[in-house]
Amino acid sequence: MPPDGTGLRALDWLNFFVANLQTGFGPFIAVYLTTHKWTQGQIGVALSVGTAVTMLAQVPGGALVDALPRKRLAATIGLVAIAASALLLGLWPARGPVMLAQALHGFAGCVLVPAIAAITLNRVGRQAFAERLGRNARFAALGNAAGAALMGAIGSFVASRAVFWLAALLVLPALAAVRAMPGRDPPADPDLAAATEPADRPREAGWRVMLDRRLLAFALCIVCFQFANAAMLPIAAAEVTRQAGERANLIIAACLIVPQGVVALLSPLVGRLAERQGRRRVLLLGFLMLPVHGLLLATLASPALIVASQVLDGVAGAVIGVLLPLIAADLTRGTGRFNLCMGAIGLGVGVGATLSTAMAGGIAGRYGNSLAFLSLTLAGTIAVLMVVLTMPETRPTPPSPGG
Repeated sequence: MPPDGTGLRALDWLNFFVANLQTGFGPFIAVYLTTHKWTQGQIGVALSVGTAVTMLAQVPGGALVDALPRKRLAATIGLVAIAASALLLGLWPARGPVMLAQALHGFAGCVLVPAIAAITLNRVGRQAFAERLGRNARFAALGNAAGAALMGAIGSFVASRAVFWLAALLVLPALAAVRAMPGRDPPADPDLAAATEPADRPREAGWRVMLDRRLLAFALCIVCFQFANAAMLPIAAAEVTRQAGERANLIIAACLIVPQGVVALLSPLVGRLAERQGRRRVLLLGFLMLPVHGLLLATLASPALIVASQVLDGVAGAVIGVLLPLIAADLTRGTGRFNLCMGAIGLGVGVGATLSTAMAGGIAGRYGNSLAFLSLTLAGTIAVLMVVLTMPETRPTPPSPGG
């Protein structure tokens, strides 16, 4: 039975509004807390709380989504936690409430990401999953771009606090999108039911998937990807600020919007290519963007060229956004541990990003931005080699005509 159009349109809007409201928890937090006389050190501690909770909650968050038979309930829990976080930030910009808000937001992300992936898998089935992930990524990218523009305008012309009121308000249409989905679509095949619902087999059998050599190889590749990629834009932003002065905010906004436009444009194509050409080839294409991007940032001086180089970040983002849940679904087919796997890979994302900003930031501070970018270029080259040497093809082999 094919999924109904109403449920798929609701899924479009869910991805759009989740990305939209999440924009308020980016650089706007630092701006907001600065207006309330927080020091850079205090802001750094607050942001670190969110990062730490996100890393620690990845695997438990995925396990929670696996344990809930109704994935829409998991998405609702995540959205309510984000609304509470936004309200806390808007009402009480004091140390305790801000720390609690960051912790709530970190937990919410660890539940929402696997919940939306599981809802998608339930709605469209395994055969259409790759292309549907591309559509999810397209609407999320459009939501990110719209959120950056809207919240930037609200923060500039109304008040920095208003960004968080708006984020809390945007939870309502996201909840409406969840509610608009039909109660339950029948799974397209038994493997789909096993991939998204708690398994009937002993619980240890599901956890054993975490030791799958292919999953460990993919997780290691993702850590290497984030290690090479996460620090590129922050260091580029510092370079732009040094060069552009008062125009820096506009240029940084362009650095955020350009890759989102590329993701929106390319993500459906990435999903189709992954289904036709295999996961490994498409993954390698995304990873190849890393050393090229790093080398360009190390040599480019013009802010306009730095913005243009963000196209490469968009290509890489489109590939990772689609391939991460798709490969997780491949590796957990029939185990009932799809969301647990998503959490484990999400932990790898957090580890890689944390190491990236620490390493590259230290090099930039001591030796300059150019050497930091060259270090990230080397890390990107190593990430490409990791895919070539360790990553197997995970696309399921189609059944033979006779079987």
